[in-house]
Amino acid sequence: MATVPEDALPKHHKATQGEKMVIAASSLGTVFEWYDFYLYGLLATYISVQFFSGVNETTGFIFALAAFAAGFAVRPFGALVFGRIGDIVGRKNTFLVTMGIMGLSTFAVGLLPSYASIGVAAPVILVALRLAQGLALGGEYGGAATYVAEHAPEGKRGLYTSWIQTTATFGLFAALLVVIGIRYALGEEAFAAWGWRLPFLISIFLLGISMWIRLQLNESPVFQKMKDEGTTSKAPLTEAFARWGNLRWVIIALVGAVMGQAVVWYAGQFYALFFLEKTLRVDGATSNILIAIALALATPFFVFFGWLSDKIGRKPIILGGCALAAVLYFPLFGALTQAANPALAEAQAAAPVTITADNEQCSFQFDPIGKNTFDTTSCDIAKTYLAKAGVGYENVEAAPGAVATVSIGDKVFTAPNPGSLDPAAKPAAIKAFQDDMKAELVAVGYPEKADNARIDKVAVVAILWALAMLVTMVYGPIAAMLVELFPSRIRYTSMSLPYHIGNGWFGGFLPTTAFAMVAATGNIYYGLWYPVVIAAATVVIGLIFLPETFRRNIDD
Repeated sequence: MATVPEDALPKHHKATQGEKMVIAASSLGTVFEWYDFYLYGLLATYISVQFFSGVNETTGFIFALAAFAAGFAVRPFGALVFGRIGDIVGRKNTFLVTMGIMGLSTFAVGLLPSYASIGVAAPVILVALRLAQGLALGGEYGGAATYVAEHAPEGKRGLYTSWIQTTATFGLFAALLVVIGIRYALGEEAFAAWGWRLPFLISIFLLGISMWIRLQLNESPVFQKMKDEGTTSKAPLTEAFARWGNLRWVIIALVGAVMGQAVVWYAGQFYALFFLEKTLRVDGATSNILIAIALALATPFFVFFGWLSDKIGRKPIILGGCALAAVLYFPLFGALTQAANPALAEAQAAAPVTITADNEQCSFQFDPIGKNTFDTTSCDIAKTYLAKAGVGYENVEAAPGAVATVSIGDKVFTAPNPGSLDPAAKPAAIKAFQDDMKAELVAVGYPEKADNARIDKVAVVAILWALAMLVTMVYGPIAAMLVELFPSRIRYTSMSLPYHIGNGWFGGFLPTTAFAMVAATGNIYYGLWYPVVIAAATVVIGLIFLPETFRRNIDD
């Protein structure tokens, strides 16, 4: 074999100050893209009111989460489109395209008229903009991770790529700070009316800064070397997914690492926020501040676990984080209820709520069209009220045809039976039932919202920090592992698809799925089974099939 001249070796064999600047610039640009993407999730409650006001409150919120998830749904397709471009044309130019699409789509959300102004066109355009964002983000992450890894010196890929892993959290953190700042500056009323648009509009300035930063970068040394030698892939999609030798590793990467990492990430950062606001009734500003503090305390550990994975390997840290999540989620979220809304926890213990009904008469409490009033059966009347009040309940099967009853502690209320009522009398009967239920719920201590004075803020931050620490374990080393699994000529394409199927589908749909599971069962913790089962499955599959990669040479 011919000897390769020293000057032909990729620059990443030695870490220079210039390379560190490249990594910093690459990471900063990615922070801005995540800022754009996560603004929507943080403002889902306001977007629900502005763009989905034609449907009931619960459905509107689930719809808003679904539009958030739409951006995730297309991420794998973005990975295919931009991954192919990145493996053929280069990492740098692909960066610029994805950033432009992301920034302009976000800016446009800030200008979009509401449902009240243009009707159904508003949510349709909103979802289209989310799809554009998702496509762009699908092409961004794999490029950034590949770009940084191909600059990193041997033995430090986990450390270097862990900075890319911090970008999602820093982007979320930046979005939180902007939202909190504007909220306090304008006041809650002005923010709800029009101030929520400002964080989206500000993104145009971030776009300008990010584009300028990315234009300063050179191409990845590994890709430049392949291009100079004419060894780049001509058909990366075929090489990556039509050949079993590579497709096998794509599947193992997805089910043995990424899907578990994804549900732990979204449960720890997004579901925790939604749980605080929607289930525990903590006001939005307080929820955001508590999450921001916990993230600030946990974020350095992305880098720590990336560094540690260079010493002991990627696999034990990622699978260890998934295993801990599967074991700890139920106790941690239970403790979160005790700390954030002790009155709710006390009421649930002292006066549990039970619905005894014929299951055949109980609808799934989610109406995509917004036309179902859920008042045609006694079960629906009872469940609709409790879902809207944010009160958890247990279901007990009744005899076929039985009228539904609601037990609050030792008191029993019989729901109106629409079949035996004069249609004209039905609204008054339902209102009387709801008023009686509300009075009893208040009497036994169920709060309408969390009492700020009783929130144990230190305990809440500690629990949120513990959830975020699990995120840092699974997410810190994942980029390095994915880069090392695949050959350089099809790396961008190969690593992007499992990452974005895992994070876009398994992770991105977690809040929507979990809340729908809660609405269906009445159990406020039932949605946790989704991340627990998937994380546990990842541990088993990963232990059997996932290889250790931290000592691999990535030049090939």
